[in-house]
Amino acid sequence: MDEFVRKAAGIGLPAIILLVAMATTGLTGAAAITAALAMLGPGGMFLGVVLLGIVGLAADMLAKYGLEALLIAIYRERIRKGEARSRLCGEIGGLPISGDLRRTLRDAISC
Repeated sequence: MDEFVRKAAGIGLPAIILLVAMATTGLTGAAAITAALAMLGPGGMFLGVVLLGIVGLAADMLAKYGLEALLIAIYRERIRKGEARSRLCGEIGGLPISGDLRRTLRDAISC
């Protein structure tokens, strides 16, 4: 078990998400892995693997830059790609974040 724990800790959050998903399937072995990956992604097992990769990348970026910097960068990129500021401002209003962070985001994209 110690060896698995060391390897899973090296992978980080994606390993924890996969373990929880596997435990909820009620299956064992390869069937549990396949079912868990299919549960994670709306497009089946392949998108479940992709989602785990995105979760790992997101966890690394959060640790490196912090939530505020990432959200600002994402919203600025979405504006750059042509999304309407008014729609994004409404989206920010519905996020489960603090009022201070909401104000910071709105200021950053000029709502």
